[in-house]
Amino acid sequence: MAEEKKIPYKIYLDESEIPTHWYSVRADMKTKPEPLLNPGALEPMGYEDLRPVFCDELIKQELDNENRYVPIPEEIQGFYKMYRPSPLMRAYRLEEKLQTPAKIYYKFEGNNTSGSHKLNSAIAQAYYAKKQGLKGVTTETGAGQWGTALSMACAYFGLDCKVYMVKVSYEQKPFRREVMRTYGATVTPSPSMETEVGRKMNKEFPGTTGSLGCAISEAVEAEMTNPGYRYVLGSVLNQVLMHQSVIGVETKTALDKYGIKADIIIGCAGGGSNLGGLISPFMGEKLRGEADYRIIAVEPASCPSFTRGKFAYDFCDTGKVCPLAKMYTLGSGFIPSANHAGGLRYHGMSPVLSRLYHDGYMEAVSVEQTAVFEAAEMFARVEGILPAPESSHAIRVAVDEALKCKETGEEKTIVFGLTGTGYFDMVAYEQFNNKTMTDYIPTDADLQKGFDGIPKFPGNPDE
Repeated sequence: MAEEKKIPYKIYLDESEIPTHWYSVRADMKTKPEPLLNPGALEPMGYEDLRPVFCDELIKQELDNENRYVPIPEEIQGFYKMYRPSPLMRAYRLEEKLQTPAKIYYKFEGNNTSGSHKLNSAIAQAYYAKKQGLKGVTTETGAGQWGTALSMACAYFGLDCKVYMVKVSYEQKPFRREVMRTYGATVTPSPSMETEVGRKMNKEFPGTTGSLGCAISEAVEAEMTNPGYRYVLGSVLNQVLMHQSVIGVETKTALDKYGIKADIIIGCAGGGSNLGGLISPFMGEKLRGEADYRIIAVEPASCPSFTRGKFAYDFCDTGKVCPLAKMYTLGSGFIPSANHAGGLRYHGMSPVLSRLYHDGYMEAVSVEQTAVFEAAEMFARVEGILPAPESSHAIRVAVDEALKCKETGEEKTIVFGLTGTGYFDMVAYEQFNNKTMTDYIPTDADLQKGFDGIPKFPGNPDE
């Protein structure tokens, strides 16, 4: 036990240990993620095909499957220094509460005004947009973390920022919306009446609460109709996972500093930005045969892309204006139930993570939201941080794994990602505290409606 006390509650790295390079796990993947397809010609999309939508340098990063390390520009490194390195925390009080022999660590990404890990990629994407000489960018946001982070990054570089926010979140999280506006962003509830896609969705689904796929469609349409703008995305894309690798690189550096070897690594999974960033260097070791880890993706039972979705080429957006991506998907027309309050609402999953999951390098579980908020409440009371609902999915499974260790007596080391804080998610916490929160699990018939919209062509879907 004396040796245990040598490990502090917070393992801090110093400024010199902030990563100077992003790590791309694709370089170590034996089977690369499938390319984006043109939805009309069903041909792989190259650099020139993607230029009307994305920033030039980001397209290069998106298509690069070979370079393991990509230098982080000095201006981005300088911005990172305002809130990185983020601490790796030892959850001593949670361990004591659970009476488990497991050792639990969490990487806390909430130490910035946006309150989440999303700033790691937002600042990179805004930097490349500014470097290209663009006027501004458009994007979507669900819970609001990405929109908040991007509004901060755009303010830093003097870019205009247009955010389409899923309507249910827009209405439930007015303070998140106001943070974006404070940083200069224009925030529009989606589906709106400002775009053709939005008008179509409102007509087809009167009173709809919106979806991330619909907000993406609106943001892409807005970019296409505003000269000098490009569309940027906060998750799913290859380049986003690479930018977020700073999370995992710092985590591994901190563990190595104290000679700690993780057994289980857990992350919440919506589109894949947090999970992909956290696991990247560990997955790299696993792919290269240098070490082995049990890696668990946790998703909501009401939006179960991994555990109940199909591995297929599908549209990334509801309006079907974006390229096709090969991923685990519930169908671009899938809209989570309005009572789903825990975030992670996207219908698909990162092509990188989808390929890794399909090839058996990691596992996935789905959890119901009342169980998620029970874990969030426990964590807040013993660890002193109010967690984001998204992060709380990882907390739930970390607790479950620690309790299994209690049963078996195994002293496993568990690491999970705490993506950010939940102070703008109090409507969800209110529902939980008032016991009005309910669990919704889509039936097979519910899911089939989404699957029916997956493009049909030879070999799609695989399963």
